[in-house]
Amino acid sequence: MKIDILTIFPNVALAPLSESIVGRAVAAGKVELSVHDLRDWTVDKHRKVDDEPYGGGPGMVMKPDPFFAAVRELRGDGQARVVLMTPQGRRFDQNIARDYARDFAAPGAHLIILCGHYEGVDHRVVEGLVDDEISIGDYVLTNGALAAAVFVDALVRLIPGVLGDERSADEESFAVGVPLLEAPCYTRPPDFEGRVVPEVLLSGHHGKIGEWRREMALLRTKTNRPDMLGDEA
Repeated sequence: MKIDILTIFPNVALAPLSESIVGRAVAAGKVELSVHDLRDWTVDKHRKVDDEPYGGGPGMVMKPDPFFAAVRELRGDGQARVVLMTPQGRRFDQNIARDYARDFAAPGAHLIILCGHYEGVDHRVVEGLVDDEISIGDYVLTNGALAAAVFVDALVRLIPGVLGDERSADEESFAVGVPLLEAPCYTRPPDFEGRVVPEVLLSGHHGKIGEWRREMALLRTKTNRPDMLGDEA
């Protein structure tokens, strides 16, 4: 799997994706990740990537030409899916992450991620380049590089062989068939400043532990995310 991220803030995306699970996946050759400065595809001496919006209005709009030049060069003679991180995109969730991980796990699969900034991206980029528009939530971020890092992290960890224990992805919140938040978890010491680990977790009785975790997951979901339960809440 090859991923190219285009942004005017490369370090914003590169820093979190160089650590932990994604960093290890890159080091192990499970994914090829490159973060590029969009300004490298400008042609003026000021490396300008934005301009005033036609029709007036506040802020600046990102120009189309650097995006087109960059995508054409990065794509080369091959195929690539182009994703734009934008508040106008479809809401990102675990199902979408799983779909991308499945579709792009094969060797040679190529994903190019475009990161917006300012007041947005010239819509000709969407019309002429973009295959999918993704939003990570209904809130405003400083730039799309932050969203791109979240998007890449969520899908890379689902690629077979990336996680040390393949059960981890199956048992996490939002996993297939588990529409609940995870139950509380504990580790040593069993008694910390008077706060003790629930006895059932120390019992070694896997059936009872499973029941307890299911009950706690349901309670936690009802408390923190009742929207996940719908009519069952």
